[in-house]
Amino acid sequence: MAREADDEKCCQPQGEGAGCCSVQAVVSVDERGQMVIPKDVRERAGIRPGDKFALVTWEKDGEVCCLSLVRAENLAEMVREMLQPIMQGIVR
Repeated sequence: MAREADDEKCCQPQGEGAGCCSVQAVVSVDERGQMVIPKDVRERAGIRPGDKFALVTWEKDGEVCCLSLVRAENLAEMVREMLQPIMQGIVR
């Protein structure tokens, strides 16, 4: 399914720090649905056996268009930061 060239990109970086992301590798999915993160990327990211990640997806027009891995311990902190203002509003 082709998309219009002028369509807004699903994961297009915006705002401050937008240059922080870059393509590190192209990976393929094997017949079991597994992907391998290249060794040099794992080393730079400090990924070790047993590490846990949350798989975060973004959807556009009903299709998953972007995937991101977030360390599980970082995800918990991100959720706390998002919910803190809401919880403060409820307590008041």
